[in-house]
Amino acid sequence: MKTFLYPDIKDWKNLLQRPTYDISSLTEKVKNILNDVKQNGDFALKKYTQQFDGIELNNFLVTKKEIEEAEALLSTELKQAIQTAANNILTFHQKQITNVEVVETMPGICCWRKSIGIEKVGLYIPGGTAPLFSTVLMLGIPAKIANCKEIILCSPSNKNKKLHPAILFAAHLVGITKIYKVGGVQAIAAMAYGTETIEAVYKIFGPGNQYVTCAKQLIQQNGIAIDMPAGPSEVCVIADETANAKFVASDLLSQAEHGADSQVLLISTNADLVNEVNNEINIQLEKISRKKIAIQALEGSKAIVVQNINEAINLANEYAPEHLIIACDNADTIAEKIINAGSVFIGNYSPESVGDYASGTNHTLPTNGFAKMYSGVSVDSFVKKITYQKLTQQGLHEIATTVELMAEAEGLDAHKNAVAIRINN
Repeated sequence: MKTFLYPDIKDWKNLLQRPTYDISSLTEKVKNILNDVKQNGDFALKKYTQQFDGIELNNFLVTKKEIEEAEALLSTELKQAIQTAANNILTFHQKQITNVEVVETMPGICCWRKSIGIEKVGLYIPGGTAPLFSTVLMLGIPAKIANCKEIILCSPSNKNKKLHPAILFAAHLVGITKIYKVGGVQAIAAMAYGTETIEAVYKIFGPGNQYVTCAKQLIQQNGIAIDMPAGPSEVCVIADETANAKFVASDLLSQAEHGADSQVLLISTNADLVNEVNNEINIQLEKISRKKIAIQALEGSKAIVVQNINEAINLANEYAPEHLIIACDNADTIAEKIINAGSVFIGNYSPESVGDYASGTNHTLPTNGFAKMYSGVSVDSFVKKITYQKLTQQGLHEIATTVELMAEAEGLDAHKNAVAIRINN
């Protein structure tokens, strides 16, 4: 990591700039695949699955037998771990359901709001070097709680024409029965537009590489909703002199191993700690299997030393990280001052990896600074909220003059008449 000492506030914007990539050529490629699948359905899916994944599939739907076989391939310990994580995620997300509250705004005028599950949703689960079966739990559980009627899942097949057994086990555990062996841009296209095999959905969730991310952004322009804008995964750690350098280094590496484009940022009030953390990173790097990927991520990462904790808080809020770890004295007090972050991990014993898997919170979070205006996935992401109002005759009389005067002032005579005709009747 490159270290910056006490930068001036006027330099923060440039210092915190995420890497940008020229996606013009990528966009054109993605558009062509989207249009091909839209027009040619399963034929195009088969073509791109063979082209990009190197396999020939005649049937994309995962069978019941494949799900049963997958369960048998997993160790009892891993299945128990997945079950524990699922229980925690279920417990946390169930509390997000709120009761319908009827509000009488004036005598005889009742208003309320009700959450209705989005009827059809699609979940995309990457399956490359890191098959994210944990994301199945993070998306499938709130979708079920929201009472979405149709939940489908797409994930790329391996060379043996199989999905990772943990992905199938997790999907079966949360009650997802329609699972398709298709990945990449073609999977997003299939869920967006529908094919002979895969039904179209109204909203698509899930992470992916730059091609999948681009595809999601493009289909959003055609009226299909997505969970949120996404970019490379990222972590920011605020650490003072009380932090444990070994812990901080492990948190930075756990993010760096996600991908070569992962973003890692350390903000500290102590220059000596930064040096200790860098030394620890070099030691711990030798023990991880994805060392090469982590090194690439760390080459673009930064450690920033600031004057005091308030400056650290302001810098973190400006960066608006996907994950924020507070490894400081008075971490709870500092957490209350954080206004821009996807998910916050408080204290020395709250590593990001716990939130990624099993604490109960959702790990599908806004990246690339979007934490300034977006929330992470929750049950709310899988519902739309409908408002209702019911007026009695008395209620209409109470509000009639107000509505008539406002409609008349806006020049909308029919609006005024819709009230007046009832009153006069």
